[in-house]
Amino acid sequence: MTVKTTIKKRLLGWLADAALILYFVFALFPIAWMVILSLKPTNQLFSTYFSFSPTLDGYRTVLGDSEGIPFVRFFVNSLVVSVGAVVLSLLVGLPAAYASARWRFKGSENLMFTLLSFRFAPELTVIIPLFVLYQKLGLFDTYVGMIWVLQLVTLPLIVWIMRSYFADLTPELEQAALLDGYTRKQAFVKVALPLVKPGVAAVSLLAFIFAWNNFVFPLILTSNEAQTVTVGALSFLGGDRPKYNLTAAAALVSVVPPLLLALTIQRYLVRGLSFGAVKS
Repeated sequence: MTVKTTIKKRLLGWLADAALILYFVFALFPIAWMVILSLKPTNQLFSTYFSFSPTLDGYRTVLGDSEGIPFVRFFVNSLVVSVGAVVLSLLVGLPAAYASARWRFKGSENLMFTLLSFRFAPELTVIIPLFVLYQKLGLFDTYVGMIWVLQLVTLPLIVWIMRSYFADLTPELEQAALLDGYTRKQAFVKVALPLVKPGVAAVSLLAFIFAWNNFVFPLILTSNEAQTVTVGALSFLGGDRPKYNLTAAAALVSVVPPLLLALTIQRYLVRGLSFGAVKS
């Protein structure tokens, strides 16, 4: 290898590293800007960019309800409806995914695609009839109503992803359990389900994030009692002078639950995302 070739490879390596660093800075700049904005006092919000006196007053205001906006309640609402939607979707979606992976019949693929189409369809296409139905049924601005409607977001995701996990399991394991005297339900609960536990952790996190970040449904189907953080954070933008520092603080606080959940199940998440990637 000549000196010229060595120098050329080093230059290419440096250029690649510089490109990655630039992209890293570009990708993280919005988050850094949100952190900076949340630490700015109100009197320096529009007068400076990076030179200011940092303060935690924005977080105290958001968490202390001093602006008349019950953000803590919105935060709790998001936890309740997101966890409720994920748990209900798992109770329904895991057996559905297992059944779709094990029993194929004429039209089964069309049935699964129809289920997936609920995830493809824009939420605005169903929001008006849902609003009318929720007003008639008394589900408007309730936990039950929000948990129920978020199934449109979480259930298709869980069924389709978990279907591939169950399909990767060899049926002989369950057949052996059936020969040992297990019922089909016991074979599912005691044999198949423990083997896809990493996948359940991964899909639960994804479903929770989708439910937590949903904006359209809580915007139209709630007003106050069941309102979530995605809509509640925008309340600080109202008034004569929008309080961008409070909105930024509220947005950063709302990131905490998905982040903590991801860190908690990180071990299962890595295994779950790579499960079935290589077949023997």
